[in-house]
Amino acid sequence: MSFYSHLECHECQKIYSRHEINSYCTDCNQPLVAVYNLSQGIPKEQAILKDRHDMWRYAPLLPVVDPRHIISLGEGWTPLLPLKKSARKSGVARVWLKEEGLNPTGSFKARGIGMAVSKATEMGIRSFCIPTAGNAGSALAAYTAASGGEAHIYMPEATPQVFRLDCEVMGAKVTSVKGSIRDAGLAMAADNNDGHWWDITTLKEPFRLEGKKTMGYEIAEQLDWKLPDVIIYPTGGGTGLIGIWKAFREMQQMGWIESIPTRMVAVQTRGCNPVVRAFNQGLDHCTLHEAPAETMANGLRVPKAFGDKLIMKTLYESGGMALDVSEEDMKQAIYDFGRLEGIFLSPEGAAVVAALYRLVSSGYIGQDQSVVLINTGSPYKYVENLM
Repeated sequence: MSFYSHLECHECQKIYSRHEINSYCTDCNQPLVAVYNLSQGIPKEQAILKDRHDMWRYAPLLPVVDPRHIISLGEGWTPLLPLKKSARKSGVARVWLKEEGLNPTGSFKARGIGMAVSKATEMGIRSFCIPTAGNAGSALAAYTAASGGEAHIYMPEATPQVFRLDCEVMGAKVTSVKGSIRDAGLAMAADNNDGHWWDITTLKEPFRLEGKKTMGYEIAEQLDWKLPDVIIYPTGGGTGLIGIWKAFREMQQMGWIESIPTRMVAVQTRGCNPVVRAFNQGLDHCTLHEAPAETMANGLRVPKAFGDKLIMKTLYESGGMALDVSEEDMKQAIYDFGRLEGIFLSPEGAAVVAALYRLVSSGYIGQDQSVVLINTGSPYKYVENLM
């Protein structure tokens, strides 16, 4: 049983039926968000399937109504690793790493794409398209192959070749595009002008967000429902940042937690930092970052996220913040963290570690506080960038 009720525009609150195929709000061109019947309070035993050890553990709080339509490759329920050495070195009481690189296809994208393909399958959709910096394309290729569907993937030419190979091995059609992920999205839109493919660009459909929010449920459950003071998240499209916060708000609505102490922190690169710029100016939206610089962290090269207003709303509601790091910061963090903890981080994960030390030195994170770092993917797909 799912408590899924309907879709709602986060901006104008227009309601869309769960029985119809909807992508984003047709009135204000903003993302739709899945809403659940939670107001009466739901006991954990009714919402958590204890016999599952993947993201479908929280199936009653997810939008797939009929479990026969679930397309799963074992995504979710990734470890939350205590980093005692990093805690001592940074001077913070408790630090954990949410290791998303252990997901199918090597990244947290498996959560969102797995959810989107499962729900689309339930609605009779078989053909998909996506612009990608790499990991989302790999995930879409895998889940459409598993579902028997088809995937059309557009990626910047600078994307490491392993991602293209990954997609092609699983039968996806890959198109390389000169420029950034935004340029890839524009090329895809031109080829899909009649909408014959289901566009699952970040937050241009509502269900990837629901897969990503399972990170929030897992973090809470793995910490015995005591939320951390800070979560540091590498932010490109921002779906995970928004999703984790959405999960915490849902838990509060169900009565699982009384308050949310967590501040959400978005980390970007200096060469592409629209969220940081918007935060520093106190804006509720992001402006386009023209000519984004090349970066080893492909997933952070997003000139303007479709869900930019939701990103900013999450930062402001949580009392969080945004900051950027350099390419040198990321590379140094990969080596320092590897030697300290024995974990090879993705560049996006390294950006988060670099941000941790900056936030501690500035006083934003206190010595008695707890921090969760999100490592969004496996480093091995980025070797081409790191050589």
